[in-house]
Amino acid sequence: MRNFDLSPLYRSAIGFDRLINLLESNQGQSNGGYPPYNVELVDENHYRITIAVAGFAQSELDITSHDNLLIVRGAHAEEQPERQYLYQGIAERNFERKFQLAEHVHVRDARLENGLLYIDLERVVPEAMKPRRIDILS
Repeated sequence: MRNFDLSPLYRSAIGFDRLINLLESNQGQSNGGYPPYNVELVDENHYRITIAVAGFAQSELDITSHDNLLIVRGAHAEEQPERQYLYQGIAERNFERKFQLAEHVHVRDARLENGLLYIDLERVVPEAMKPRRIDILS
């Protein structure tokens, strides 16, 4: 993967330093493919993240939201007994998945159903930031 020098953007992009820092920090990082997940647009202001967490109990999952960063962790409480596999196609390792959330996007709820973790998100735009109609005086 190529690394890009984003320093020229600092000279001409005023107020976008957070976005540029985000781009720089994500260069070369990858969460890998485990666990697989989907990000779904439910409607204009609602999103859903679905993560396949087969083999994890609800008590072994942790969801944290802080500073526009959503972190989902799965950690088995105890070590599993030693097994001798002829074929192992189901991953049982611990994981940490991070999602960068846009401003005003908040976690509404989370639920675990049939080995899938559903995290519902909502964009709540403050009234002061919504477009408003300006009357023209005569």
